[in-house]
Amino acid sequence: MYTSYFINTHTHTLIFMVRDALIGLAVGDALGVPVEFTSRAMLDADPVVDMRGYGSHWQAPGTWSDDSALTFCLAEVLVGGYDLKALADSFTRWLYQGHWTANGDVFDVGIATRQAIDRLKQGCEPTRAGGAQEPDNGNGSLMRILPLVFFIRTLPMEQRFTRTREVSSLTHRHIRSVIACFYYLEFARLLLEGKPREAAYQELKDTIAGFLRAQDIPANEIVLFGRLLEGDIATLPREQIQSSGYVLHTLEASIWCLMTASTYSEAVLNAVNLGADTDTTGAVTGGSAGMVFGQEQIPKAWLSELKRLADIERLADDLARSTAHM
Repeated sequence: MYTSYFINTHTHTLIFMVRDALIGLAVGDALGVPVEFTSRAMLDADPVVDMRGYGSHWQAPGTWSDDSALTFCLAEVLVGGYDLKALADSFTRWLYQGHWTANGDVFDVGIATRQAIDRLKQGCEPTRAGGAQEPDNGNGSLMRILPLVFFIRTLPMEQRFTRTREVSSLTHRHIRSVIACFYYLEFARLLLEGKPREAAYQELKDTIAGFLRAQDIPANEIVLFGRLLEGDIATLPREQIQSSGYVLHTLEASIWCLMTASTYSEAVLNAVNLGADTDTTGAVTGGSAGMVFGQEQIPKAWLSELKRLADIERLADDLARSTAHM
């Protein structure tokens, strides 16, 4: 009886955590969609303060982009287990059939992601589909990787890294993109354990660099993450935070926004108002900020406009139940 009660309580708690992450990510994405490609200077003059519509992609308020869609594709596949072929098929259905889009319309897809999905459609082995050259380090795998943390959170670190590498590699298999995804998921895993964000940040400084060196990853790749692994990114001024589509810029910006905010709204609005790749910076920040601050901190007005909220909630609940006993 006691065991049954514990499992049910644990599942209930996990449902809220998964909802925090997925909904937080989608809201951040939707806030950024209307101003994608807008410069920081323009947003300083007219900052995003609420859920807007139309703008860059002429989409209604609350519409999320490929960031959330591919996140939901991953979450849906993980409900049935770890299956890279199924994930490849899901990504292909998204691009060519509108699967897990906000409104049936694929209106935003990165070049590297499209090329990789084309290779997947042609039968490329999933872990070989993503670009592996240095210019291939866009943020297209980082933006969608978050659901994986719920599936791998209890595995040993080496296995967590391997699974992260595999899932990233469907679209981005350069080691830099893999490290960025791994750092983000490790941060999320510590949040799942109930650690404050400051403690999580410090623990990663103490553990990740040494682990990566033990994997024979080139030192010149690890050193690129120095502002996260050695310094205190929260102390950097805004002008030193970049928000392009480069994976390292997105990771640094999301952690900076998370560590310097006192509310969910502050975190995601700060992310979006950095300009440039606003939807992805908003999404990556929104996922972790949802886990830190909780769905209850997301303004109800934003949630009321978010497309397919009930579907996202059902997906989150399914993922939580399917991974609760791992």
